[in-house]
Amino acid sequence: MSQKDKVSRISISLPEHLLGGLDDMVAQRGFESRSQAICDMIGREINEFRGQSGSDVMTGTLNLVFNHALPGLHKKLHDLQYEYIDEVISNLSVNLTDTHTLSVILVQGPADRLQMIADKLVSLRGVSHGRLLLNSSHVIPPIHSKQAG
Repeated sequence: MSQKDKVSRISISLPEHLLGGLDDMVAQRGFESRSQAICDMIGREINEFRGQSGSDVMTGTLNLVFNHALPGLHKKLHDLQYEYIDEVISNLSVNLTDTHTLSVILVQGPADRLQMIADKLVSLRGVSHGRLLLNSSHVIPPIHSKQAG
């Protein structure tokens, strides 16, 4: 929360076991207050909702683990990223073993389009793990407008 954000107070009721769990989490994760922890959780849920609900422009990372020893896979991954060059901002690849690579791909664009791109990359034969993590679009300067498609 930035200093210029207006703060509103709300009241919530929780079962005691949830309140105890919240207090444990606040202490263990180092939040200054319950309010800060709840703001963090609500922010993550809103981002997840926006990422699943349509065409809001968002930023994110696509994490892939793939078998780089599989003939042709590296080229297919590269070609797909190039096909969606407007959404793929950057790619960092790190060799994990003699056969497996971790790729972290920075993306920005409409959430539904980012999910479609992620599905295409993750479903390639030889990709053993893939996960798209989306964030709100206001955390980095926008490359896409809301009308992007």
